Amino acid sequence: MLPAFLKVKGLVKQHIDSFNYFVDVDIKNILKANNKVTSDVDPRFWLKYTDISVGFPDRTDPDAIDKSVTPHECRLRDTTYGAPIYVTIQYTRGKKIVKRPNVCIGRLPIMLRSNKCVLAGRSEAMLARMTECPLDPGGYFIVKGTEKVILVQEQLSKNRIIVEIDPVKQIVQASCTSCVPNPNKVSLPEVPHHAW
Repeated sequence: MLPAFLKVKGLVKQHIDSFNYFVDVDIKNILKANNKVTSDVDPRFWLKYTDISVGFPDRTDPDAIDKSVTPHECRLRDTTYGAPIYVTIQYTRGKKIVKRPNVCIGRLPIMLRSNKCVLAGRSEAMLARMTECPLDPGGYFIVKGTEKVILVQEQLSKNRIIVEIDPVKQIVQASCTSCVPNPNKVSLPEVPHHAW
C-alpha cells in the first residue's frame, strides 16, 4: 500500500497543496478578518485593505532588465526565492476616499513546485534547461541561498483514549495523554499521602 501511495501522491504533495491553499484562499481570509485601521487621533481617517494577492518570484534589483528568476539562480546568488505581496488599499484624504491598487507590502518565500513557482508544470527537458533536477519533488523554500524544509511533527491527540493492539504481547492497551487548557486556573484537590 505504501509504494502505491508514494507513487500517486508522493511525500511532499500535502506541503505543496497546503501552500497553494494558503496563497490562493487563506491569505484573503486573513485579510478579510481584520482589514480596517482607524486613526486614534481622528476617527474620520481610516485605511482599509480590500484585496490581496501574491505575485510570481522575481528579482528585487530595480535595475534588472529581466525580472524573472529561477530557484537555481537564487541558490547561486544566496538570495531568497520569493514573490511580492500586493494589496489594494482605500484610505481617506480629507473628505475623499482614495483607492490605490497593487501596492507592494512585502515579499513571501515561494515553495518550489507550488502554483506560484516557475517550475510548476514544466517538462523534463525544460527543467534541464533551467538547470533544475526533474526528479526534485519540491515542497521546500530557498532562503538566502539555503534550502529550507518544513518538518512535519506527529502529535498525539490530547484528552482522547487511544486503544491499540500490541501484536507482540497479544494484548489490548489503552492510553490517554492529558492536557489542561489553562493550568493557572485549575486547582487540583489535595490528596492525603495515605490514599496513594
